[in-house]
Amino acid sequence: MQKILADCGLQADRTTVIHGGDINEAWQIACADKTYFLKINNAGLYPGMFQAEAAGLEALRENSNLYIPAVIKSGKAINKQYLLLEWIEKGQPATDCWENFGRELARLHQKAQPFFGWTSDNYIGRLKQPNNKQDTWDEFYTEYRIMPLVEMLFNKGLFNRTDINAAGHYCNQLDSLFPVEHPSLLHGDLWSGNYTITPDGQACIFDPAVYFGHREMDLGMTRLFGGFDERFYAAYNEVYPLEKGWEKRLKLTEAYPLLVHAVLFGGFYTGRAREILSYFNDWT
Repeated sequence: MQKILADCGLQADRTTVIHGGDINEAWQIACADKTYFLKINNAGLYPGMFQAEAAGLEALRENSNLYIPAVIKSGKAINKQYLLLEWIEKGQPATDCWENFGRELARLHQKAQPFFGWTSDNYIGRLKQPNNKQDTWDEFYTEYRIMPLVEMLFNKGLFNRTDINAAGHYCNQLDSLFPVEHPSLLHGDLWSGNYTITPDGQACIFDPAVYFGHREMDLGMTRLFGGFDERFYAAYNEVYPLEKGWEKRLKLTEAYPLLVHAVLFGGFYTGRAREILSYFNDWT
């Protein structure tokens, strides 16, 4: 810790462990004039993780009016990598919090991006996320999201040939199921654990797994583990209306995060991933 603090040029008055994550050590670093959030993990296990996260945060800051924590510094010290961010004190939501959140996410998604993918690979959780550039969403989602994870599950003995076939059938339908839209910059992991409320009552998002993708992926993540307030979706649709049938189509977006969870945790998530892929055998 002292080596990292010295590398950041910080003299800490107090360091406090922050609990809750399953990948990184997390600390509140209180200095005389400012407080910071510090994440640390093993550089050998997750090479380039924090460099990629910092790039994602900066991209979101540059392309939206959402509150994104400022990146102070990322680097390595001995065998550890670290990411130093501004500290966000938690507040209570303002009356217009959800509406502003929805509108600003819509404005982020409205900006057309040049391709599907990203400038480099990054991570979702502790899993490497490939981001090779593609011209169409169905090619990208098939080749760099669905099928690599299906293959991992098969190699682990958690999926069988029937599951492989179901995944192939699912992917073969993607070009007709997703509406054709331009690539959007996505947060990439926008569930309820990756936002907080700032002292002025507005949403702040963090821990991204960014890429240029289909905007409904972000909307799907908001629904997968509990869902956001309905005012969020109404405001989003006011600014950048979703194509007809979007709520039913969000099932399409669940496949990727469920496959990620199945690879990382197995158990319940393996069954859920299998169910969502098989669901599209009867899609109409």
